[in-house]
Amino acid sequence: MSDTRTQINKSADRGDSAVIEKEMTLLVFDLTGEHCGLDVNLVREIVHVPPRITRVPNAPHYVKGVINLRGTVIPVLDCISKMGGAFTEITNESRIVVAEFEGIQFGVLVDAVREVRTVPDSLVETANTVNSSSSSIGADYILGVAKMDDGRLIVLLDLATLFEINELLEEEN
Repeated sequence: MSDTRTQINKSADRGDSAVIEKEMTLLVFDLTGEHCGLDVNLVREIVHVPPRITRVPNAPHYVKGVINLRGTVIPVLDCISKMGGAFTEITNESRIVVAEFEGIQFGVLVDAVREVRTVPDSLVETANTVNSSSSSIGADYILGVAKMDDGRLIVLLDLATLFEINELLEEEN
């Protein structure tokens, strides 16, 4: 979410003046019955869930296993399990969103991928102002909530915090 694009919109009543509005592009997906979003700049690709995900002995409970993606071993992480829920049930619509944060690639198991959407910053409430009871996702893992014009809410996930990526990077150094 740190990389935002800037769009210049011409004011309808003042053709010569411009208003600069920041916006972000999100990958929108379903998770635990909610619409969630992830900065598209973190997404490398979206893949179908393979018939077999190889389990990793002694891995944390939320690590579903690993997959071989064109010669690269990618750990597959289960958001729902990490947040204290049951394991994600894999269906025909389930996908693995391959993300990269600070050079670390990992796959996130989601219920379904819905769309790529550009959202103006003016529609996003930060995590500090969001009512945590409005989402089943833990408040610690939310960057904010986008309130769309059609009434939908898109929960913006903080994958780095959810999967403790910064701590993992510190251990490597």
